[in-house]
Amino acid sequence: MRDLYRMPGHLIRRMHQISVSVFAARMRAAGQDLTPVQFAALAALSAHSGVDQATLAGLIAYDRVTLGGVVDRLEAKGYLVREVSETDRRARILRLTPEGEAALDRARPVVDAVQDEMLAGLTRAERDELLRLLHKAAEAGNARSRAPLRAPQAERPAQG
Repeated sequence: MRDLYRMPGHLIRRMHQISVSVFAARMRAAGQDLTPVQFAALAALSAHSGVDQATLAGLIAYDRVTLGGVVDRLEAKGYLVREVSETDRRARILRLTPEGEAALDRARPVVDAVQDEMLAGLTRAERDELLRLLHKAAEAGNARSRAPLRAPQAERPAQG
């Protein structure tokens, strides 16, 4: 049997624990009340205002049902609003409020700083290579995910 501590799944889980821990500590220290998923949702909505919840879930590769709770909490904080879609009265579109944009602006420098801290111990070249390889592996496995990343139509690579 391979050594547990060298298995990719174990190491990815450990890195996730580390990244969430560092993120939470730095956000708390900065007086922010955001989780990594809440930050991702705000960032995606900032770039893609007016999408519905299912589209937002695809933009951040998150389970649609679980994202409902994230959206509820962001709405309760006053960071986003839900509006009835003009094209589908059953759908609710999401938009950041000015408070949500301000929270995102305050969080961005903290999140930027956290990225280096998560990869402490690696040189810049090693960090770049790790990120390249993680991106490659995530792209290759995207279709097997329970919550695949779904880029908006305009950002998808051309087929053919």
